[in-house]
Amino acid sequence: MPTILGQNQYGKAENRVVKITRDGATHHIKDLNVSVALSGDMDDVHYSGSNAHVLPTDTTKNTVFAFAKEHGIESAEQFGIHLARHFVTSQEPIKTARIRIEEYAWERIATSDGNSHFIGADEVRHSFVRKGQELRTAQITYDGERWEVISGLKDLTVLNSTNSEFWGYAKDKYTTLKEAYDRILATDVSAKWRYNWTDDEQRMPNWEKSYRQARTHMLEAFAETYSLSLQQTLYQMGSRIINSRSEIDEIRFSLPNNHHFLVDLEPFGLKNDTADGAVYFAADRPYGLIEATVLRDGVEPGIPVDLTNL
Repeated sequence: MPTILGQNQYGKAENRVVKITRDGATHHIKDLNVSVALSGDMDDVHYSGSNAHVLPTDTTKNTVFAFAKEHGIESAEQFGIHLARHFVTSQEPIKTARIRIEEYAWERIATSDGNSHFIGADEVRHSFVRKGQELRTAQITYDGERWEVISGLKDLTVLNSTNSEFWGYAKDKYTTLKEAYDRILATDVSAKWRYNWTDDEQRMPNWEKSYRQARTHMLEAFAETYSLSLQQTLYQMGSRIINSRSEIDEIRFSLPNNHHFLVDLEPFGLKNDTADGAVYFAADRPYGLIEATVLRDGVEPGIPVDLTNL
């Protein structure tokens, strides 16, 4: 045979599931985008077309919605754990399941006080507004014995309007960038962190609390670091999380440098100095892209640079 089958996986991608939990008049919402990828003993379906070992992708879709009702959605991570365990333990040919989840955040709409002339204004607990553009992410992989949980977020846009410099860099004949001693530092944070919880014998982390705390430490480090480079800020963000959260061993960042360039206003007789409050041109491309992994000392890296395959 001139060819052989390599890595393969299949599943149903981007199942949008919204779960409403009613606690009397107070409602709670979980809004997820769930993708299922399964791999295992799948040679025959590729070589001969036999579907004997193939659980239909439509079945995986149905499972996602049924589990949302049967088990609820306590957290993205917990929901993914339920799904991964089910697929691996219920279908012998399936050896590994990866559940990838994006969570869309909503916050409750604040209503007017009890003295409002609108009837029932102080009783509304079921209205929500989408919270920014940030997405929470989770990836749960299970092979029947070991778990890998990688949580994170993406599209978290942050900006420091000062306390950022960039100078002393290497130069050659193509270098035109001027050194900056007071600049805007802005980025859209994409971060993934790996938990050291790997088997059912260990105490499971509090996924919701851990996510909130990791996000808080990340933002605090961004705000509190006097930055001489985006790389330095990235490292401080990762270090703050690992030093503060014992359940997290590794975090990988992908940070675009959203450039803000001072506009030349001299042709109009105007100075444009940062000390006086400047006007900038916000460029969307091209952009610098800074990527790195921060690890707990003594821990081997586990988050792949390319998260496409199982």
